[in-house]
Amino acid sequence: MTAPTTGAEDIAAASGAEATGESDAAPAPSYPLLDAPAEGVPDVIVDERALTAAAQLIAAGHGPVALDAERASGFRYGNRAYLVQLRREGSGSFLIDPIACPDLSPINDAIGDAEWVLHAATQDVACLAEVGLRPAALFDTELGGRIAGLPRVGLAAVIEHYLGVTLAKEHSAADWSTRPLPEPWLRYAALDVEVLVQVRDLMYADLEASGKLDWALQDFKALLSFTGPPQRAEPWRRTSGMHTIRDRRALARVREVWQTRDQLASDRDIAPGRLLPDALIVAMAGTPPRSAGELSALTAAPKNGAPARRPRKPHHGLMRYQRDWLAALTRAGALSERELPVVTVKGDGPPPLRAWADREPIAAARLSQVRAELSQFGEQHGVPLENLVTPDSLRRLLWHAPTAWDEAAMRAELTSYGARRWQVDVVVPLVLQAVEDHPTDPVTDE
Repeated sequence: MTAPTTGAEDIAAASGAEATGESDAAPAPSYPLLDAPAEGVPDVIVDERALTAAAQLIAAGHGPVALDAERASGFRYGNRAYLVQLRREGSGSFLIDPIACPDLSPINDAIGDAEWVLHAATQDVACLAEVGLRPAALFDTELGGRIAGLPRVGLAAVIEHYLGVTLAKEHSAADWSTRPLPEPWLRYAALDVEVLVQVRDLMYADLEASGKLDWALQDFKALLSFTGPPQRAEPWRRTSGMHTIRDRRALARVREVWQTRDQLASDRDIAPGRLLPDALIVAMAGTPPRSAGELSALTAAPKNGAPARRPRKPHHGLMRYQRDWLAALTRAGALSERELPVVTVKGDGPPPLRAWADREPIAAARLSQVRAELSQFGEQHGVPLENLVTPDSLRRLLWHAPTAWDEAAMRAELTSYGARRWQVDVVVPLVLQAVEDHPTDPVTDE
């Protein structure tokens, strides 16, 4: 069976979209604010001469290298880096403009085989690779924090836990494509790597003392192959509000408008949602406007039962690209029945959990038992359930049974889904026990 994800993609899924790991369960204590780099804010490197000098300094340093990248998510199309931050003992901190210096291979050569230290590596490694930075080894303080059992694993929370100071967060969602970058933003960016290696050293000792260092190192190694989230076959189906559309012709309208928006956004380097919100795509798919006048009157459906309110003026992208939207709707209307998208796409994975009890009650019982025992294991060892095994991998394993329910087949199957060796060691014995407790052909007393 084809593996649904790689191990690195499993880690990305477990870490979450923004990889903050913050919780509102209890108010956090207050900590002193780390508000300025000890050596000041370095000048931004914007030319080859300064880049070469930085590479020489980094090569002369020692120990791991802290890295971070700032993007312009929500402002620009794609996830390219607009600022790269580095810090190494004996070298200092560096801020590099990857727009002015798009080839950072001299920095990559200077780092060599030294370990990278990042926080939430899946957020940064793909955009760093685009500018020529690829790790030979890495340590992820967000993922390591999860395995170490920290209650909160956002960068500020991890720094608070280990160093007793906190970082300001006011510029985390800024438009980093802005030029020139304001000094407060640069200070914020430099602080992101200021103490990351110190945190790494303390977390390393923590993991080693708890017997979980090897687990973390296996996960970090898997991250070296991460190239970004997998590309979806039909990304337009992720349009927010799609669940309200059950008509094939309306789905075709969503598809045509979404694809038009995506092309316009790519051409103009604008985040698609800023060009036209998903809610307006869904609105025009449900009641397609036929003219600029009808388009200008379009409103998004109210949320959570709130009364509909017409905005004072139409969304700027709605009218600026009105010809494009109307043309997309016309194309959707001209499609033949066989060209229309299906309402529901069948995936290659198991059915929804709610269907298991009726369709495969034995598999459902096994899954329930394994999940309960994994939860108990996670509580005992301070590791979130999603970091022990991804829900999708466990469901696939128990629904699509291997040819034989023996340990070797089970280990091979779970490994093919991207599980690391330590995860296989934890999960397989529990699955084998569940298979024994819930046999396919129950033995009955004579």
